Amino acid sequence: MHLLNLGILAHVDAGKTSLTERLLHAAGVIDEIGSVDAGSTRTDTLALERQRGITIKSAVVSFPLDGVTVNLIDTPGHPDFIAEVERVLGVLDGAVLVVSAVEGVQAQTRVLMRTLRRLSIPTLVFVNKIDRRGARHEAVLAQLARRLAVPLVPMGRPAALGTRAACFEPGLDPGAVDVLADHDDALLAACLDGEVPDARLRAALADQTRRTLVHPVYFGSAVTGAGIPDLITGVERLLPAADGDPAGPLSATVFKVERGPAGEKIACARIFAGSLRVRDRIPFGGGAATSGGRAEGRVTALSVAEAGAELRQDRAEAGRIVKVWGLGGVRVGDALGVPGRGHGHHFAPPALETVVVPGPATDRRTLHVALTQLAEQDPLIDVRHDEARQETSVSLYGEVQKEVVQATLADEYGLHVTFRETTPICVERLTGSGAAVEFNKKDGNPFLATVGLRVEPAPPGAGTGFRLEVELGSMPYAFFKAVEDTVRETLGQGLHGWRIPDCTVTMTHCGYSPRQSHAHQGFDKSMSSTGHDFRGLTPLVLTEALRRAGTQVHEPMHRFLLEAPADTLGALLPVLTRLGGLPRRTRTQGALCLLEGAVPAGRVHRLEQLLPGLTRGEGEMESVFDHYAPVAHGTVPERPRTDHNPLSRKQYLLNVTGRASG
Repeated sequence: MHLLNLGILAHVDAGKTSLTERLLHAAGVIDEIGSVDAGSTRTDTLALERQRGITIKSAVVSFPLDGVTVNLIDTPGHPDFIAEVERVLGVLDGAVLVVSAVEGVQAQTRVLMRTLRRLSIPTLVFVNKIDRRGARHEAVLAQLARRLAVPLVPMGRPAALGTRAACFEPGLDPGAVDVLADHDDALLAACLDGEVPDARLRAALADQTRRTLVHPVYFGSAVTGAGIPDLITGVERLLPAADGDPAGPLSATVFKVERGPAGEKIACARIFAGSLRVRDRIPFGGGAATSGGRAEGRVTALSVAEAGAELRQDRAEAGRIVKVWGLGGVRVGDALGVPGRGHGHHFAPPALETVVVPGPATDRRTLHVALTQLAEQDPLIDVRHDEARQETSVSLYGEVQKEVVQATLADEYGLHVTFRETTPICVERLTGSGAAVEFNKKDGNPFLATVGLRVEPAPPGAGTGFRLEVELGSMPYAFFKAVEDTVRETLGQGLHGWRIPDCTVTMTHCGYSPRQSHAHQGFDKSMSSTGHDFRGLTPLVLTEALRRAGTQVHEPMHRFLLEAPADTLGALLPVLTRLGGLPRRTRTQGALCLLEGAVPAGRVHRLEQLLPGLTRGEGEMESVFDHYAPVAHGTVPERPRTDHNPLSRKQYLLNVTGRASG
């Protein structure tokens, strides 16, 4: 039987989880349909998911259809959990994008469709809630065509909209021939010759859907079951089955990491090729979402989703989504076996952070361990600890994530926390070039090392480059490696405490004290250079070079598209300006105004709060990280340092060597 790894994606509250329940019921996996409002759904298992009625973590359930076994993945719809959606995208064979027949296309709907198209994931569109008052047909189809800007093929039309009797009447739209012929010259020629047989049209539809050239559209209701049989037929006939050679070498990607009852790590992975067996010893690591080398681990247990349950198995083959026990150091994004189809970041990393404040009875070290474990499950959520201030901060996509972190710490770890105000995560960029050098045993240098460095700006996205202007053989390679590693670490905190992501660092001077030993005695560290000397001196030299080059703090900017009544533009523009927004393009479509521009990431939440009042509740905005721009208003933000502070030579030497000078 073929396998299909199917994702359900949508804007929040469009009905993804309800659709999952309906599909499971239709397949005979569950006897009673769960309710999101009642918190009884199969895939929403976290306490906070049941409480809030939204999906936070992707859940996998399996059910059989005629000739295909579907692994159904229900993903979050809230923008704050976009990292969870991101991981799922790399393991899908096809997707269903859910749209509400009442609310229509919303901000997150557009972001998801653009991403699905970019990744060439075959996608069906399901317009849900046709039984709800206010449900629309032609208007939603027109909105789908205009706002998603993709080729659509309606698979029928709804009847009795807005009532409990609402139903879906299947049948290819007459305009489907034109849409399909746009991508098929042979079909176009057949159309010109006469009427095209229905079988020929449906074959072209299946082919073009699998190549993401067109997107079939179904209407229905997850609550009443209207249109669900037709959607199931579409899933069976139009979406491609999982491929991969089960006889080839193992190639799998980890898209999620959980913790078991005993604290053990459980890796959720998609097998793209080969097979995985209990007691196999496999290499892992180095995936597209992680950096670092490869490790090895022995698989101690496996489980797969089967007919709505989770079953332990001794073996799993290509196409399967599997849970793996025994890989202690595994992280999200790791490749198991041969690195193959990568998982990669399809969304920007979080641009906000907040300090976690422990409650009166909460141990700080226990809290740090718990947050580190949460970060293992979500590598885009960075944990940063300031030992001097005894503070821990976490990076976020938005305010709702605070509630999730807070509830998870309370429910799973018994730790009670609050948060400080959310602030943007800035970066620093060099404004010029600078160089510095310190020589061995000269001018108060307490380290047995000579290090000279020059820093120069690099284009955004170039990363950190490390070069040598000295001979590689002029000192042991381990010392060069110590300098390079320390340079990369030190650039994590620039002159204002923010990361410097793009620059070129050149080593201009080097020197060391050769290994010394006394007669009849061993190695004398006090007379011979070690890696510690180079690791200790490099931050001082690099920081001085940065001082001479100069840096400027840049804040994250979101690109936004705002749709609102045209007569509200006069109220919107002053507020945008006050929030630091930069309107770039304005155009009108009938009574609507479309406004494009950029706004600081730290002001997006405030703009979203103000938007309903400014637009009579009719405004809608989507935003996504776009670039970093120099801080133009207010005080330049400073980030508290968590290192030994090489900005202050005296303090740094006291921290590192125990002496204030050499």
